[in-house]
Amino acid sequence: MKTITKQEALPKIPRRKRVAAYARVSRDSDAMKHSLSAQVSYYNELIQNRMDWEFAGVYPDYAETGTKDQRPEFQRMLADCRAGKIDMVITKSVTRFARNTVTTLEAVRELKLLGMDVFFEKENIHSMSGDGELMLSILASYAQEESRSASENVKWRLRSKFKEGRPSSTVIMGYKLVDGTFIIVPEEAEVVRMIFDDFLSGMGRNAIMKKLTELDVPNKRGGSWTETTIYTMLRNEKYVGDLCLQKWFSENHISKKKRMNKGELPQYYVENSHEPIIDRDTFIKVQAELDRRAALHSLPPRKSEPYQFTGKIVCGQCGKNYRRKINGTGKKAVWVCGTFNQRGKAACDSRQIPESVLLEIADTDFTKILISEPGVLIIVRPDGTEIEKQWQHKSRRESWTPAMRQAAKERQLKLNQERRAKSDGQQQ
Repeated sequence: MKTITKQEALPKIPRRKRVAAYARVSRDSDAMKHSLSAQVSYYNELIQNRMDWEFAGVYPDYAETGTKDQRPEFQRMLADCRAGKIDMVITKSVTRFARNTVTTLEAVRELKLLGMDVFFEKENIHSMSGDGELMLSILASYAQEESRSASENVKWRLRSKFKEGRPSSTVIMGYKLVDGTFIIVPEEAEVVRMIFDDFLSGMGRNAIMKKLTELDVPNKRGGSWTETTIYTMLRNEKYVGDLCLQKWFSENHISKKKRMNKGELPQYYVENSHEPIIDRDTFIKVQAELDRRAALHSLPPRKSEPYQFTGKIVCGQCGKNYRRKINGTGKKAVWVCGTFNQRGKAACDSRQIPESVLLEIADTDFTKILISEPGVLIIVRPDGTEIEKQWQHKSRRESWTPAMRQAAKERQLKLNQERRAKSDGQQQ
């Protein structure tokens, strides 16, 4: 006889909701660091104390304005949401999430389509609720307007300072700003004087940059020396004790992009504002020499369309892109590593490659060319496959034509005659 026993179905245990939190502070200061740390600790405890929630992380952005959508942790959080790692996001308020109406609504709508809720604690709004988006639209617009108002207040304070001849906070080699006055930093001032002296002695910006790097002279901001940094210093009126205020201005409170003031706003010039590092006569000579060299080495207009290999050749030693350069002797196009071109062999011991070689070798469709080692190219195709190809520089003897040899011979003969004539003149 069969025995049938009924077994009750076990209750289905619901999957815990994976909850993450987003936190942000906009300024770089000790108080803001403490605030961000407190937010992270709060969300760690809040989420992990809920039995129906699973902790999916906290995404904290430090010193990032809410008007920008390209915040590192914000973008990482969105990427994890798209990857299905998060079910719900908690944030303190609409203003912490973003101060840009478009950014707020676009992010919330995308997450809503993915089935993910965003909960704004201060406003007690769930984005998945019926009136959630309407309320968010209103509050996000208010947050953006609040940001604009704060930005205008800051601009007003700065411009009021400029009218009074007072500088805003700035970082400049040779000085420190103390109570609105530039005070000389002696060891940095020596570096400034050396740069001006070297330039007047005939050194170029690139040579000065390399000299400072070789001497291990620290940059004011701690980064690497660049030609642009040297040029900016040589043009800076602050080194003669003057101030030109409002050289730059912020485009708007959303992008915060800096633009050079070319007459859009008034500028204020203050003479003898502080102690100079460079005497005025030296500064004037440097400005004249900068203008002379600029006129002498003015470049022709750039090609509007990028070259075939622009942004596609990568140095295997330093990771920088190769750039196109015209060889001064043969007037032929070559491609050279950006680091080597700017900083020399000591910074990157790579080799240039003639454009004719690239055109011959890269005969297939490609997305990138890696210069892995001297004489070896790795061509990366659109499907990800890699092709290794080798190339060789022609020796000088092979590459020279009879006409080139004859021209070189004539130049050498002429040079020898000039030397002999000069020597005979000195003996007499």
